[in-house]
Amino acid sequence: MRKRMIFYMSKYVWGSEETQYFFKLNPEAILDAIDAVGFKTTGRCLPLNSIENRVYEIEVDRPESEINSPSDNFIVAKFYRPGRWTKEQIRDEHDFLNDLVEAEVPVIPPLNIDGETLFEMPDHKILYCLYEKRGGRNPEEMNEEQLEIMGRSLARIHSVGALKAAEHRIKLTPESYGEANLNYLKSTDYIPADIRESFITICDQIIRESKPLFENMNFQRVHGDFHKGNIILRGDDSYFVDFDDMVMGPVVQDVWPICPGDDQQSIIDRNIFLDAYDSIRSFPYEQLKLIPSLRALRLIHFSAWIAKRWDDPSFKYTFGYFESPNYWYGQMNDLRALLSKIIEVKNPYVY
Repeated sequence: MRKRMIFYMSKYVWGSEETQYFFKLNPEAILDAIDAVGFKTTGRCLPLNSIENRVYEIEVDRPESEINSPSDNFIVAKFYRPGRWTKEQIRDEHDFLNDLVEAEVPVIPPLNIDGETLFEMPDHKILYCLYEKRGGRNPEEMNEEQLEIMGRSLARIHSVGALKAAEHRIKLTPESYGEANLNYLKSTDYIPADIRESFITICDQIIRESKPLFENMNFQRVHGDFHKGNIILRGDDSYFVDFDDMVMGPVVQDVWPICPGDDQQSIIDRNIFLDAYDSIRSFPYEQLKLIPSLRALRLIHFSAWIAKRWDDPSFKYTFGYFESPNYWYGQMNDLRALLSKIIEVKNPYVY
């Protein structure tokens, strides 16, 4: 391994005692991985804001003829958390992105190098891919025009998503996001003893009440985590990023995170968004009744997601509140409120 000068910026550094490959990622190994697929790195390696995977901005040396903007001097490298997705599941994500590019939907696809978009570090068995850097900002509050643009854009994403199935991806159901995650939490000691039984009972009720609502619903490829943080605005253009949570699910899964509230303004915003969606693709309004269930299942999934990764130092740093009883009391109160809404939506007049 050749020596080089490395510029590496980080809030904290983990010691060499970490045994899992993923935690041992260091600038030298990262830059060698980028060089191995044909790039010439300069030594600059900047961690970006991601804890599920490890994502880095890498400076590369390119010919002047290929530089049209400062961003062209950089690529983004994404190293997948070991054990989360199989190669086939990641390729389903990449296939979806490439299908969207072919349909001229503004997404950022993985770079194709000699016919391959997914690579493996030979020494660490960690999978990774590369992207062109696209600068921009996340939207804060969206006005009516932006909501309409996003609604039409999501309709285009879903039109492409419906063209074929992601055979290896998870199907978002009360069983996969609810039962499987609750069973994991029940196998741990994270839930405080004084509310453990009540917490489990509420989750069981949510899962049981939700199952009939998912019957006869159409499932297709969806983004899975379509919120403002995964939208990049660049001048008059917008890009949609981070398809890592892509699932086979109901299309409403991509609607409620972008218009997440229940207050009057949130409902107005959602209606503007869906009216624009409808101008491109018919939205299945019967799926709106799934929103309380999807919110509740996401909360259960979120707690299990943290619990499964608690040995990762970055999770302890980011979610230090996870072991606090207040976190679990808050989750239980939120789940109890959502359970009431799930029961309410069985009334056909709710929507």
